[in-house]
Amino acid sequence: MIYFVATPIGNLKDITLRALETLRAADEIFCEDTRHTLKLLNAYDIKKPLVACHKFNESAAAEKIVRAARDGKEIAIVSDAGMPVISDPGNVVCARLKEEGLDYTVVPGANAFLSALVLSAFNAERFAFIGFLPDKQGERKQLLSRYKNCDLTLCFHVAPQDVDRHISSMYEVFGDRKACAVREITKLHEESLPFTLKEGLAGEKRGEYVIIVEGAGEEECPLNTLPAREHIKYYMDGGMDKMQAVKQAAKDRGVPKSELYPYSIDL
Repeated sequence: MIYFVATPIGNLKDITLRALETLRAADEIFCEDTRHTLKLLNAYDIKKPLVACHKFNESAAAEKIVRAARDGKEIAIVSDAGMPVISDPGNVVCARLKEEGLDYTVVPGANAFLSALVLSAFNAERFAFIGFLPDKQGERKQLLSRYKNCDLTLCFHVAPQDVDRHISSMYEVFGDRKACAVREITKLHEESLPFTLKEGLAGEKRGEYVIIVEGAGEEECPLNTLPAREHIKYYMDGGMDKMQAVKQAAKDRGVPKSELYPYSIDL
């Protein structure tokens, strides 16, 4: 059997009993960085053959996994932190296993962006995970533009060296919005820092970040900049009767009809 195993994102105690059982039972463990995974295995006295499976060799690693599975071996696949595939290697392997008709399963566990979403206190009823943004500015803005009018809370992974320029791109595309930068999740110096896209994130940038950005609000009606009387008159000139015009103007402004009616008396 093949297992995609979630590993801790910071605190090594954040590993499930099932994950430890799976790693102990595996014949081979395919991992993003053998040195990183070795630290986790040593912490739990697990000694297994490690095989590299990262973004530069994933296709070749997938073939090794297919052969190992055909030979009846128990295979565990991990990334450096969190769930494989999610902003980490593993997607190519999944696709190859599906092509070959080989079954695999997931051993769930720690996840950085879900933890950050909770720590941000932003609306978590509905959200969109975007992950890492493209390095090239044009491609980055093009991707962000797809989410400009999305009313869902947006979640991004951002490397420390990219924080300032990526927030700048968000501001250029989204305009000013509330945001939260979460870092060092589950570690001693865990931080959840609220800011706005316009002001940016102050201070030195260290560690991997999850940036949470509030979704788009309802777009303000341009007629709301008119005096209330002119707003009502605009709709009347367009063919509405007075009460229809008052009702529509009130809806535009998000106020009761009774608040606007006095402005319509002499129209």
